Amino acid sequence: MGNFLRILVAVGALLVTAGEAQAQLDNRAFTSPEPGRTKFGKNPSQLAEDADTAASRATPQAGDLRISLNAFTFFKDNEYFNDIVEGYTLFGTQLNPQLVYYPTKELRLEAGVFLWKDFGNPTLRQVRPTYRATWTHGPHQFIFGNIRANLNHGYIEPLFDFERVILKPLEEGLQYRLNSRRVALDVWVDWLKQEYPGSNYQEQIAGGLSSSFRLTRPESPVDVSVPFQFTARHHGGQIDTLHAPIQTLFNYATGVVARVPLHGAVLQAVRLNAYAVAFDDHSFSNYRLPYQTGNGLYLNGTLETRYLDVMLSYWQGHQFYAPLGGPYYQSIASRYGTPGYTDAERRLLLVRLLRDFRISDAAALTVRVEPVYDFNRQLLDFSFGFYLNFRQEWLLGNVGRRARVGQ
Repeated sequence: MGNFLRILVAVGALLVTAGEAQAQLDNRAFTSPEPGRTKFGKNPSQLAEDADTAASRATPQAGDLRISLNAFTFFKDNEYFNDIVEGYTLFGTQLNPQLVYYPTKELRLEAGVFLWKDFGNPTLRQVRPTYRATWTHGPHQFIFGNIRANLNHGYIEPLFDFERVILKPLEEGLQYRLNSRRVALDVWVDWLKQEYPGSNYQEQIAGGLSSSFRLTRPESPVDVSVPFQFTARHHGGQIDTLHAPIQTLFNYATGVVARVPLHGAVLQAVRLNAYAVAFDDHSFSNYRLPYQTGNGLYLNGTLETRYLDVMLSYWQGHQFYAPLGGPYYQSIASRYGTPGYTDAERRLLLVRLLRDFRISDAAALTVRVEPVYDFNRQLLDFSFGFYLNFRQEWLLGNVGRRARVGQ
């Protein structure tokens, strides 16, 4: 565990000395404090604000006490018929009401409960307490407890599965975020499973960083940036009863991202992304996987229009494996696939039709249709999904002022 954390911190420090971290998909409806303020909504300057909306975005003051609600309803149907990952459906809802308190303007404390209910299952899948402390100082942000998880990291899908927003909604650990005019950085550690003396399982940790360095000025006609992304997953520990060998898996991605505004009434912009990715098993000869190294090429072109985004992606992977990544990109079968099946050379063509529908500032409905063609198997699979995001805060009052008045 010590080596894992030292490597993670070293890579993060290197990048800090080097905009927002780049993913290939526009997931703002899943990550923004106001899901309805996406590019498919009205111009934010033209939106009429009600009292609750204005209060939720007001600059926090020391002593502010708020209540927040994060509600997420999802339906994703994967019509897959291959050995890497077979079809399945995700359908349910997740709620996270929280009490929010600002001891100072820079420190935000949140505590609440997370509820997960799958439709077709009469029992709750998860009931968990949530807690987050966020200290924001200029462009720097330090987060403790339930960190900004899954899609907030901004990874590409081969490294970080989109479905983690459903299947792994909570991450617990530490996070550092930097957002300046040229550099965006997210360094995080998620403590997956705590080990205790005599445990019959290994300690499990995940972590990584996602970064972007902007090469062009804001007034440039083309926005160009260089991303670097890294993930790690570690199974190990010394105090369990298994005495099993450790496993440490690394993934890397870098490339170039460009966006060209078109300023048309219908055609609004073109985005081009190209990534080289790599897989490396650092388990010190205690290898459990069929491959110890691998690589891939990931190319994306997106046409942003007034009505929807149309995205074309090409994936070519050689013995590639990412334990946190989307299962369709892997060369090793997922838990939804045929056990023991491998496909050393993967060549895929993906088409995505993406649209966010604004309901209000606090709510958005996202619709996605994603066919994928496997060149090796000459097989066409597809998935489609509907996602309803609602996030809002209400100001209850200022505890600090009341305390001072009563003194």
